[in-house]
Amino acid sequence: MNRLLPALADPTDGPALRFPDGAVTYRELAALASDLGARVAGRSRIAVWATPTLAAAAGITAGLLAGVPVVPVNPKAGERELAHIVANSAPEVVLVAPGVELPAAIAGLPRIDVDVAARPDPQPLPAEPPADAPALVVYTSGTTGPPKGAVLSRGAVAADLDALADAWAWTGADRLAHALPIFHVHGLVLGTIGPLRRGGSLHHLGAIDGRKLAAAVADGATMVFGVPTHYHRLAADFEADPDTARTVGGARLLISGSAALTAVDHARIEKATGLAVRERYGLTETLILTAARADEEPEVGTVGRPLANTEVRLAPLPAVDGEQPDEGLGAVEVRGPQLFSGYLDLPEATAASRTDDGWFRTGDIGRWTESGLLALVGRQATDLIKSGGYKIGAGEIENALLEHPAVAEVAVVGVPDPDLGEKIVAHVVPAGEAPEARELVDHVAALLSPHKRPREVRFVESLPRNAMGKVQKKLL
Repeated sequence: MNRLLPALADPTDGPALRFPDGAVTYRELAALASDLGARVAGRSRIAVWATPTLAAAAGITAGLLAGVPVVPVNPKAGERELAHIVANSAPEVVLVAPGVELPAAIAGLPRIDVDVAARPDPQPLPAEPPADAPALVVYTSGTTGPPKGAVLSRGAVAADLDALADAWAWTGADRLAHALPIFHVHGLVLGTIGPLRRGGSLHHLGAIDGRKLAAAVADGATMVFGVPTHYHRLAADFEADPDTARTVGGARLLISGSAALTAVDHARIEKATGLAVRERYGLTETLILTAARADEEPEVGTVGRPLANTEVRLAPLPAVDGEQPDEGLGAVEVRGPQLFSGYLDLPEATAASRTDDGWFRTGDIGRWTESGLLALVGRQATDLIKSGGYKIGAGEIENALLEHPAVAEVAVVGVPDPDLGEKIVAHVVPAGEAPEARELVDHVAALLSPHKRPREVRFVESLPRNAMGKVQKKLL
């Protein structure tokens, strides 16, 4: 196959990566990463202590140049999770910034310090591995048990990034700005490898902040990646500082993913900046599957169209005890060149993730809009509530509640009920003083339909979330 990172085979003095701990040009990155790559060449797997730093990004790049599978390790992983990842992936070395003290679970590995100030002589690059060779082993969030290592091939990464380049008109002229973690596919594959594959550049902000983002856009950033939490905070920053908002409005694209962005925050961001946020959809195992295109106006509440060479279908949801799902809802199943190779050393789990005819089961529930865009309404495992003879998507109720000005955050779950089978319970983080529960119940009944109204509203200070910020409904 063509090189995964062609710009590093013939580097220039153009900017490549900028993090709070330093910046490098393509020529400097090629020298640093090829030198590190020569030191890890031939290993079965390497770990990278994936802090949001230039050291971590250079270490990941080194593994990719050397053709060695990289295991990006979440630096905030707990002791048990970290020990599981190290034991399961069995990396031979760990790459880490100098001076960083590693936890006991990984400190026993041989260590290679990544000195981003070093300017070694570039080393010859090895031949490009085949497309099906593993590039990354990325561990899932672990919301349903111990994290599983999703093996992503070099071909899968390349195919997905090229399809996104088509959807977003993403070229080497683009400079990307974000503050995403780089141990997960959003900040790692899209947010770090993506700019390098295009020959553009990345400005990692370290932490999300309206003024920092405005400075990055003023310095040439054309694209912004973020998660809904980032955009929610940015909306507040922009409303407090309209000059910052106007500056960010000079970017070309604002893109959100990893969870649904509320209609309220969509409107706040667009009002402040003049830019509509585009959403995209994917999983660790599938990379990105659908995206709102740069050449189309985005539709709030949807995650766009399938990417090039990607197929998405809605499989029938099974009836349970005679209950039928709402018309138009289906289980999202996908296939395409960006799908993972399998879970590391878990052949049964890998097989169970696919249908008999080879489609990957995402576990999400969706529907098609009249314009042919995909809208997600929840997860099969926790977001399909069976109540009073109906199957109801929790996401639809959450979106309705978030349109109420007194609701800051919400998670809706089904709770066993002797009369209804399950009753709808909304866990609400109020925006200021909590409203009367009846007001929220009536709000949902008016927007949707009476059978979708919460039967109980529980006001809470915060929602339980995992390391990627996703709400852990099983804890509710």
